[in-house]
Amino acid sequence: MVAIGYTMMTEQSGPRELVEHVVGAEAAGFDFSVISDHYFPWLDEQGHSPYAWSVLGAAAQATERIPLMTFVTCPTYRYHPAVVAQKAATMHILSQGRFRLGLGSGENLNEHVVGAGWPSPRERLERLEEAVVIIRRLLAGETVDHDGPHFRIDHATLWDLPERPPEIGIAVSGPRSCAVAGRQADLLVATEPKQSLLDDFDRHGGAGKPRVGQVAVCYDPDREAAVARAHEQFRWSLGGWEVNAQLRGPAAFAQATETIGPEDVAKTIPCGADVEEFVEAVRPYAEAGFTEVALVQIGGGHQQPFLDWAGTELLPALRRLR
Repeated sequence: MVAIGYTMMTEQSGPRELVEHVVGAEAAGFDFSVISDHYFPWLDEQGHSPYAWSVLGAAAQATERIPLMTFVTCPTYRYHPAVVAQKAATMHILSQGRFRLGLGSGENLNEHVVGAGWPSPRERLERLEEAVVIIRRLLAGETVDHDGPHFRIDHATLWDLPERPPEIGIAVSGPRSCAVAGRQADLLVATEPKQSLLDDFDRHGGAGKPRVGQVAVCYDPDREAAVARAHEQFRWSLGGWEVNAQLRGPAAFAQATETIGPEDVAKTIPCGADVEEFVEAVRPYAEAGFTEVALVQIGGGHQQPFLDWAGTELLPALRRLR
């Protein structure tokens, strides 16, 4: 049975609201939760971007059962890997072992703010793999001195460590990132149900490890309102990651999506209140072999109606997927 998760989307809600939403997701019966880690929203219409790690700390205290995970943090530009390791260790303690650290090579949208430039995908993946090695060593309790191609560490030690380190997930989008994930990750993270991603992950050491996907949805009893909202706030998602990783800010995403209409978005995102349409959006992930799928309900002010509906109608239907 595929585990179904809930996404705290920092791009569309403020910090207090995000904590309220994950409390509601736990009450509704979601199996786990994830949070995006952004400095900017994708589009101005989304209107938010609080610091994900503060939200996570509050969420750990406000919830009791639901696992928490970054989806995903880039540990190579905005954040130094030594700092990411410290944050992850603290979160795992605060959540009493409910935290997983999802990592990725990042998007220019968020990482450009530190003025370090935006190199090629190959270099970004090299930096990511070096960062993961550093993070694992610190979480294992080592004192780390490191002089690598991209990072230097001067005698770093984590003083507050959980009994067991959190699992590390790595986001993938193609063969190179799958190879990094196969070598370094405890689980795979992806936003497309491509069988080739899982095959490449398995080929490089990922066989038998969990794989976590994500599906955007837009619940509303009024389908036309749902389509309009999905277009307004989520049309950026049709660009694909090769493009989305490069664009620098919300204005660039707005310009890049000028020709995308509401019905274009509705072809890829289930909109309305038809349970079966939502189930069919998740089914490709289950059939590909994903073990977990996190849902994103589009619209920060439309979370509680979705959570109420999900608890009574959607989750029971999704749990029949195998």
